[in-house]
Amino acid sequence: MDMQIEILENRVFSEIAIGDSASITKTITNDDIALFSIVSGDVNPAHLDKDYAATDLFHHVIAQGVLTAGLISAVLGTKLPGPGTIYLGQELKFRAPVSPGDTITAKVTVAELIPEKNRVVLDCHCFNQDDKDVLSGIATVQAPTEKVSRPAVTLPEVRLLRHEFLRNLLAKASAGDPLPTAIAYPCDEVSLLAATEAASRGLIAPILVGPEKLIRDTAAQHKLDITGLRIEEAQTTAEAAKRAVALVREGAAKALMKGALHTDVLLHEVVQEKTGLRTGRRLSHVFVMDVPSYPKPLLITDAAINICPTLEEKFSIVQNAINLAQSLGIETPHVAILAAVETVNPAMQATLDAAALCKMADRGQITGAILDGPLAFDNAISAEAAAQKHIVSPVAGQADILVVPDIESGNMLAKQLTFLANADAAGIVLGASVPIILTSRADNDGARLASCAIAVMMAHAHG
Repeated sequence: MDMQIEILENRVFSEIAIGDSASITKTITNDDIALFSIVSGDVNPAHLDKDYAATDLFHHVIAQGVLTAGLISAVLGTKLPGPGTIYLGQELKFRAPVSPGDTITAKVTVAELIPEKNRVVLDCHCFNQDDKDVLSGIATVQAPTEKVSRPAVTLPEVRLLRHEFLRNLLAKASAGDPLPTAIAYPCDEVSLLAATEAASRGLIAPILVGPEKLIRDTAAQHKLDITGLRIEEAQTTAEAAKRAVALVREGAAKALMKGALHTDVLLHEVVQEKTGLRTGRRLSHVFVMDVPSYPKPLLITDAAINICPTLEEKFSIVQNAINLAQSLGIETPHVAILAAVETVNPAMQATLDAAALCKMADRGQITGAILDGPLAFDNAISAEAAAQKHIVSPVAGQADILVVPDIESGNMLAKQLTFLANADAAGIVLGASVPIILTSRADNDGARLASCAIAVMMAHAHG
């Protein structure tokens, strides 16, 4: 199929007459407004924040005036006079606001010719789909004297990476009382920074468990303010983990957070029969992924704790993830049990487990969600891919939770989404009596805060 290539051809000064005109038409979108803000640095909330804009003069988001004026520049540079035009001056009057969804026509008309310097003066108008004038003015340009005719440059594809879910989650979690959180051995910059940032956002009330002198020295070295934060003395990482768990059992803390110690050290204390935080359900980890190219949050489990889970262990992994999804406001999550194929194959244990888990849901052993599997990853997240394979499924193309076969596939999937699909990720450990926040040196500030926000939402959901 031949592609139509746009040819840009200018009009030199000698070809221009008074009364000549040209125009372009464009529908303004929220993405246009956001892109202009990125390029210009204009982050006025009147253009970007619908809640703020509702209280402003026009009671809705409006486009930047200069964004509309840019359409005039586009006409001058591509049509009249076209390539080779030198922009000398512009007078503008903004007549009415431009809103997302408005279709704007920018039109220029030659009003005066100045032969001595090949200058052209043009009347400029922008009007919307209702023929209402939104902008008017006068432009002065120097017209080209040499003819130009060439293909238009193909522009790069631009995608805006929006992370609305985790941003909204942070706002919601910050609205309540801070969650008392025992932080085991926060003795490096990353873990102490996570604690102070989350505290400053009103997400948690940290209890710092570790060697007091080392904690204070670390805070001073990295200029972190821990004024007023409670410190519980514990000399070693093992002692800090044990004391942090004890603070939960005593009711002083409602969540645990990993500091500068190995995950195994903390979880060893969590799973102790008499002194830990066991609930009868296996511990499991969930990544909550905010993927810009996917229309809703995506939960991946288990990619961090259970190495090669059995069917019994997968039962807990699935139910834990369902409970978390409900805490985040997903009333009836769609759960995709992943495998390499969509059919049950006795030689592939993942497909057998998927079939068994779905039957357990049918029998009421797993509750609160719609399950299907085995499903390959593409069918779980793409309705089009599922349709091409003639897969009829209530989950295909709309999964909220992806249950991976083992830790290796889960870890690779989560990291691929993070580093190739620009996803933001927050992680939480489930199955204990309180949520457990695992921070990593590789996490960015947003991921650490989002993990705390998830813990807050879970704690609030379960009283």
